[in-house]
Amino acid sequence: MKILITGSAGFIGAHVTARLLEMGHTVVGIDSINDYYDVDLKLNRLQSLGGILASEISELDFVQSHKYDRYRFIRLNTQQRERIAEIFSSERFDVVCHLASQSGVRYSVENPYAYIDNNINGFIPILEGCRHNGVGKLVYASSSSVYGDSDIVPFSEEFCVTRPASLYAATKKANELMAYSYSSLYQFQTVGLRFFTVYGPWGRPDMAPFLFSRSTIEGRPIKVFNNGDLYRDFTYIDDIVEGIVRILFDYTNEEEVPYSVFNIGNHTPVKLTDFIKCIEQACGKSAIVQNEPMQLGDVHTTYADVSKLINAVGFAPNTSLTDGIGRLVDWLRWYYKM
Repeated sequence: MKILITGSAGFIGAHVTARLLEMGHTVVGIDSINDYYDVDLKLNRLQSLGGILASEISELDFVQSHKYDRYRFIRLNTQQRERIAEIFSSERFDVVCHLASQSGVRYSVENPYAYIDNNINGFIPILEGCRHNGVGKLVYASSSSVYGDSDIVPFSEEFCVTRPASLYAATKKANELMAYSYSSLYQFQTVGLRFFTVYGPWGRPDMAPFLFSRSTIEGRPIKVFNNGDLYRDFTYIDDIVEGIVRILFDYTNEEEVPYSVFNIGNHTPVKLTDFIKCIEQACGKSAIVQNEPMQLGDVHTTYADVSKLINAVGFAPNTSLTDGIGRLVDWLRWYYKM
């Protein structure tokens, strides 16, 4: 198959790209490589996982991977509607996996326009590209944030999610509504994937698993919000990739409106204080904890009900936090030469 991956230099996107290439598919990668976090990390993902050299990356044309002859990449923001339309028209994708977005709950409080620009204005050209070019299936990144600060757990896709706790969550819910309208109007499949706190090698440095682990190794303090009285459904990257791949190839929606959403989470919420103990064990060092109040836009608990995913594709994430954090810490020591 020929597959478009947006956000191909991102954490999840790079891993999905590598997996699809290993499976023998043809992949076209798009990423704006913005500076929300360390640009060098994104460039190194491209080089390590996809065989794309930083010196070759262009906004004008595709760069051919030196590692895979079936992978090309272009630096591009999905808001560039005319260029996106040209790419859809010329490339004729079988399926699209849209993982590009502006992430981060706390950052959305400080930079709301970035979320409208990237998550709303950057999504509509993808929907239009699919509509006008016969794409059979669009799989896109949603988020567990759409559930808001609900005290009813585990979170089920059947819940009414109309009270987002952050603008980031609101844009992700908006994506789901936009996808529904396109599935209804134009009869192509759209599948939103609600990811739960993804972590692992090549991860995002603004997220707690990466940030806490690196800081603990280096002996720097970590900010622990709400005195550690938070629960998160930490989900290892390989499980996320497996879920995405199965949805891409093993799932078909034949309903009148071919629209779906799925949770992909480890279905095992962990208290933040226990999470820190796991990091301390993996690092062989005690964390320096700096307690902070609850942050605006944060929620107390995330907890995925994955029964729908199991029923659809026969899979549920199963990597233990101990194993996953151990692999993350090993990667951090290698990447930063600690």
